Amino acid sequence: MSTLSTATADLTRSFSRNKLSWVGGILFVTLCLLAIFAPIIAPYGPIDQSIMNRKLPPSMEHLFGTDTFGRDMFSRALYGARISLTVGVVSVFFGMTIGSVLGVLAGYYGRWVDALVMRSMDVLLSFPTLITGIVIVALLGPSLTNVIIAITFTLIPKFARIARAPTLAVKERAYIEACRAMGFSDLRIIVCHIIPNILTEVLVMASLWTANAIMIEAGFAFLGLGVRPPTPTWGGMIREGFEQIFQAPWMSIFPGLCILLAVLSLNLIGDGLRDALDPRLKQMKDME
Repeated sequence: MSTLSTATADLTRSFSRNKLSWVGGILFVTLCLLAIFAPIIAPYGPIDQSIMNRKLPPSMEHLFGTDTFGRDMFSRALYGARISLTVGVVSVFFGMTIGSVLGVLAGYYGRWVDALVMRSMDVLLSFPTLITGIVIVALLGPSLTNVIIAITFTLIPKFARIARAPTLAVKERAYIEACRAMGFSDLRIIVCHIIPNILTEVLVMASLWTANAIMIEAGFAFLGLGVRPPTPTWGGMIREGFEQIFQAPWMSIFPGLCILLAVLSLNLIGDGLRDALDPRLKQMKDME
């Protein structure tokens, strides 16, 4: 069996020990499938209005009820999942990629590179995440692309710090010194030996910060800085239902539950990845 196959089997076995992580994985995959197949599953169009069906409570015809414009909340929640999950996954991917590269370079080269990169990251971290994102979106304008850019920008310094710390430890190991003695280039050492050994910690945080990115996007939409209406987003749906919270509470409750399920599933996945990838936890579980 190859090394990759062995590692994959070991990861699957370790991940399986945490049953709740599988619940989170199944739940998140289900949400993704609902978002992907929203045009097929949704019984109505997400922006179709019906004045005669304004603010109807949940029923068999409208599972999540309708809003103030008579739009089907279930259909809008399905299409809103597309926006929220896309923002969460894409922004974390770019934030992880850019931030990890900066963190690895800072940790590997040290000296002035480390000082320049990490002091810049410290400046970015000194501002609250939500405030930084709001400023960026306000300057660029509310749109899906600008929301992704704003959240990516707030995640870069976090991933940089996460990647730098293990890089400092890994670069001092004997096999890295052996690579240098054999004449390996810095690029080869970083790509083939540094990054694979720090990737586990980065991936665990990526799963957790994806949940955070979804909540940040919902916050932007609630403040009117997200995707422009009438495009449905979970945060925008909560904002629209906020003024009707006593007359039609389902308008805010159901999109709020969607955010809750997405965040819960990602946190359960993060816990499972941590248990599977952290060697200290694996050793403790093997001793039990």
